[in-house]
Amino acid sequence: MVQTSLAQNSPQDYLNAHNVARGQVGVPNITWDSTVAAYAQNYSNSRIGNCNLVHSDGGYGENLAKGSGSFTGTAAVNLWVAEKPRYDYNSNSCVGGECLHYTQVVWRNSVRLGCARVQCTNGWWFVTCNYDPPGNYVGQRPY
Repeated sequence: MVQTSLAQNSPQDYLNAHNVARGQVGVPNITWDSTVAAYAQNYSNSRIGNCNLVHSDGGYGENLAKGSGSFTGTAAVNLWVAEKPRYDYNSNSCVGGECLHYTQVVWRNSVRLGCARVQCTNGWWFVTCNYDPPGNYVGQRPY
C-alpha cells in the first residue's frame, strides 16, 4: 500500500521551501509540473521495498532524502538547503562537505519541479524531488 500525507507535503509546500531558498540568491521561482511529479511518484513507489537512496538516473535532476517519524517533504527540502554554507560561490565548489543537493535546489535553469513522498515497508519515509531541466553541470554556477 502506498501511503502519503499532505501535512507539509503538498505541491505548494515543496514549492514554498524551494522558492524561499531560490529567492535568497536572486533566482526566479520554480513551478510545479505534473509530468515531473508523476515521474517522482513512480520512482518513489519503486523504492518502497527498501528505502535506499539510489538515484533513478532518469533525465531529470534529482534530490533524495529519507527519514523516520513524521519526516515531511518540507523537512527533506530543508535538509538540502542546509547545505548552503558548504557551497563556495567564488570557487564554485563544495567546501567541507556535500552541497550538490543545495545547488540543485537553486539551479537557475531548473524551472519545473515535481516531488513525491512515500512510506517504505520499514516505516521510514522516502522523498524525491525531480528538476527539469537538470542542474549541477560541471563548470557552471547555479546562479
